[in-house]
Amino acid sequence: MGSSTACPWRPWMQRALQLAALGTGHTSPNPLVGAVVLDAGGRLVGEGYHARAGNPHAEVGALAQAGERARGGTLVVTLEPCCHHGRTPPCSQAVIAAGIARVVLAMADPNPRVAGGGIAELRAAGIEVITGVAEAEARALNRAFCHRITTGRPLGILKWAMSLDGRTALSNGASQWISGPEARTWVHDLRARCDAVIVGGGTVRADDPLLTSRGRREREPLRVVLSRSLELPRQARLWDQQVAPTLVAHSFGAPCRRRFQLDQLGVERLVLPACSPRLLLEELAQRGCNQVLWECGPELAAAALAEGCVQQVAAVIAPKLLGGQPARTPVGELGYGSMAELAPWHSLPVTPLGPDLLWRLDAAPCPPP
Repeated sequence: MGSSTACPWRPWMQRALQLAALGTGHTSPNPLVGAVVLDAGGRLVGEGYHARAGNPHAEVGALAQAGERARGGTLVVTLEPCCHHGRTPPCSQAVIAAGIARVVLAMADPNPRVAGGGIAELRAAGIEVITGVAEAEARALNRAFCHRITTGRPLGILKWAMSLDGRTALSNGASQWISGPEARTWVHDLRARCDAVIVGGGTVRADDPLLTSRGRREREPLRVVLSRSLELPRQARLWDQQVAPTLVAHSFGAPCRRRFQLDQLGVERLVLPACSPRLLLEELAQRGCNQVLWECGPELAAAALAEGCVQQVAAVIAPKLLGGQPARTPVGELGYGSMAELAPWHSLPVTPLGPDLLWRLDAAPCPPP
């Protein structure tokens, strides 16, 4: 049906999208979904959104609020109702049982367990189904979920703060603080929208980071350290599991002595065939991560980019000059031999964060299934 502004369902879909966004940072591995129910006369009688994994889905909440007033009415929902048993029963059956006459969808569910099956069930029950209303907005909202479903890896955001001359630290390694308080608050909000925050061993040794959202998310994101050598400090804020969970990923070749030290600290370890960002993300996808944040040093950042593990770059640029030939830069060697080889990125609008600027680059999103 497309997303024409003349579509009578578009204003209601915009409301459903607003509701869906309320679940940001809480629904993984599930998508963000919002729904509204209109009675047979077109009056709003129910609203709902998926608040977190394991809770009722948006359609069920909206239908419960509407009760008998839903019969003969319209359900406007941002994603195709599921048709399989997961943690909750199929939403398609709940829609049919409620006596809904029409369902208006933004997009089909890319999950192979659904992938048109919900739409088929609704139509088989005699329900009119309208698709494609505000589809672009719905895809943007659930970009991370769609990316994980279609690629088997979470969507990756690479973030760094640097001076105007491209430095992330002074020549002696000092880096706190390049950016101002407004930018640091923005980073905490960004972490709250991610399921995991990833660093390398060098970052742990140099910065002793906390890597939390500072309470902006009910369950803090998983803190992940990817380290070949496991040469990590015995005292680090990441080892405090009361603050947030921590996972250390390493290869088979990591020394047994250092593995034992982490075990003594009560830190979970993940053994990978190789210290590869791609292999790590595949494991994190299996753990239900839709979106991850790379807050790592230049070597790991370059590896994540080279292995296709970064879909968005977020660079905070401070109005400072750090100077120094040996000073650190955000990204290590990428192996390009000419300018023609550079990966294409789309620049998003620059956003001021106090005295600093946020400049974001976006890779092309995954095509619809």
